Amino acid sequence: MVAAGCAAAFAVLTALVVARSGAPYPLDEALHAWSVRHRPAVPAALARGLTATGSGPVPYLCALAAGLAAGRGTRGRPAAAAGALGFLLVAQGVRYGIMYAVARPRPPLPDWAVYASGYAYPSGHATTSALAAGLLTWGARCAAGPATARTGPAARGAARARARRAPWVLPAVLALAACWAVAVGLSRVYLGVHWPTDVLGGWLYASTWLAAGAAVLAGRRGGAYGRYGPYGAG
Repeated sequence: MVAAGCAAAFAVLTALVVARSGAPYPLDEALHAWSVRHRPAVPAALARGLTATGSGPVPYLCALAAGLAAGRGTRGRPAAAAGALGFLLVAQGVRYGIMYAVARPRPPLPDWAVYASGYAYPSGHATTSALAAGLLTWGARCAAGPATARTGPAARGAARARARRAPWVLPAVLALAACWAVAVGLSRVYLGVHWPTDVLGGWLYASTWLAAGAAVLAGRRGGAYGRYGPYGAG
């Protein structure tokens, strides 16, 4: 249900972008103009550093780390890491197809405060960081979650002990991952290389994939794999 709602919202936004042949909406132009006018050197430099984490190796390392945290045992960890990385790569491949199909131009080049390439919609940095943040959330929940039927008494006891020792770890990871993804997306608007609707599209697209992935794992709960999927729990 959540995945369908996110997909519908993304489809509507994409249709609105295509309906104007990629031309920005008034709100796009207003927020873009504000960003260009309020961009002194230090905040711009900080935004460039932040935005760099939304592409390149960082999101893929996050996906691998999430898989390693979610998996259990010598087989489960590599399998979960490969699954998380594959999930991110497939979502990226589909995004590229949508990006070239929509072919939305970026904001004017003189307004850019960082290098960018390719078309604008949906934002690659916003999409990638949101997907990576979602995977980190999954990994953290699995690592901190209840043990499945496939784990022994020692593993279940260790999981309970970890939860008692540091009950703040899971909320902290979830909050940091969410804040990072939001900040990366906003940095793309602030640096002048994306319209706000590009970033919103990236978030909706990523949410669709994450919700669909969560639904697939939820479908396996209670079966042979337990609550958190085929890689164990925590």
